[in-house]
Amino acid sequence: MTYSIDDITSMTGAARHGFCPATISWLLTDSRSLFFPAETLFFALVTSRNDGHRYIRNLYNLGVRNFVVSRLPSRMDDYLESNFLLVSDTLAALQLLAAEHREKFNIPVVGVTGSNGKTIIKEWLYQLLEPDYLITRSPRSYNSQIGVPLSIWLMNEQTELGIFEAGISKKDEMRNLWKVIKPTIGILSNIGFAHQENFQSLQEKCIEKIKLFQGCDVIIYDGDNDLIQNCVNRSVITAREIAWSRKNQEKLLYISSIIKGDESTEIHYRYIGLENVFTIPFIDDASIENALHCLAVCIYMMLSPEKISERMAKLEPLAMRLEVKEG
Repeated sequence: MTYSIDDITSMTGAARHGFCPATISWLLTDSRSLFFPAETLFFALVTSRNDGHRYIRNLYNLGVRNFVVSRLPSRMDDYLESNFLLVSDTLAALQLLAAEHREKFNIPVVGVTGSNGKTIIKEWLYQLLEPDYLITRSPRSYNSQIGVPLSIWLMNEQTELGIFEAGISKKDEMRNLWKVIKPTIGILSNIGFAHQENFQSLQEKCIEKIKLFQGCDVIIYDGDNDLIQNCVNRSVITAREIAWSRKNQEKLLYISSIIKGDESTEIHYRYIGLENVFTIPFIDDASIENALHCLAVCIYMMLSPEKISERMAKLEPLAMRLEVKEG
């Protein structure tokens, strides 16, 4: 999708300096990733390690003419036929623009969070659902305060389903990601000790992650995990729950048996009283857990048991380099 620079000025609430017509298709935060300069809007992000304003001159020389900044260049006359959108916080402006873009879509959006497995779940859901939907998903492991808005921006007129992951490393980060993703389907993969130094307890971290699911139609999690179940019970989330279980036959999605072979695992499950089975080409516990999260989504998306079985058998592994350590 494209927006005029006038639209983006309004969406971000920026003070515009320069009044050159422009159409924006691409957002850029890393000057090394420039491909289409004439249609690019560069956000000069300021971090503890770097300052994006340092790269404006070079990007201008490469053809970029549209910039979001928190301070203007000292010599504006050096940037002819350019637009500078002045804001107080360039990261907040990036997130606000992505959130405004997200509001244009009334489609299912899956939000995946948890200490591990986010990228694998996202990629497996893509493999399982891609035959039926035109999907926009997070590239690689784009699950940070910067990566999430860049991912959401990729949604376009053809998108029928979004799948995005959200990672946090400290308290009060999830609200910003929720505003951008606004998932309708939430998945909490698990809770581990990554970034635990920034949380007083695993429960505090779990409660923070669950904030992603505000307004969801359904949330999916391991109903046998006491920590997660207690946090969900304490939350104000009103979504329908699909808490799969290997222990409690009363759960909506009951996993009746898991049979590991030499190279594959056979999983028997019962959903609203109907028994079915599928096989995945993995035998490790993490893959089995990730597949069960995916199963719940497929059921919710009304994928037939036959399609689930056929596609689960063809799941492909992910290179470990794609998975980043996030809380």
